[in-house]
Amino acid sequence: QVQLVESGGGLVQAGGSLRLSCAASGRTFNNLIMGWFRQAPGKEREFVAAINWRADNTYYGDSVKGRFTISRDSAQDMVYLQMNSLKPEDTAVYLCAVRNGLRLMRGPENYDYWGQGTQVTVSS
Repeated sequence: QVQLVESGGGLVQAGGSLRLSCAASGRTFNNLIMGWFRQAPGKEREFVAAINWRADNTYYGDSVKGRFTISRDSAQDMVYLQMNSLKPEDTAVYLCAVRNGLRLMRGPENYDYWGQGTQVTVSS
């Protein structure tokens, strides 16, 4: 059974930084896409970033481009999200996801496994 466990969320002031981590276990994650999404209360799940297995291809949502960086350690089955210049509108539950495919996709329906999420709150 696949398990994804996120960590690193918390409360930060606007302009600050946080680094989220996602630990994957339960199967081999080679050749899989790993991604981050976020969901604020009353809003749809929003694509944040995705990365391929070799970590040589990344894809970002428009609202985070230039501020967030996704990375992964395939040997450790870990994926990270470095978030800089945080804004109050970045406040959400951040979820790690895995896609069984080769293409980087932004739609949540394309991802097969999900973590429980970690709360990020940015104060103004």
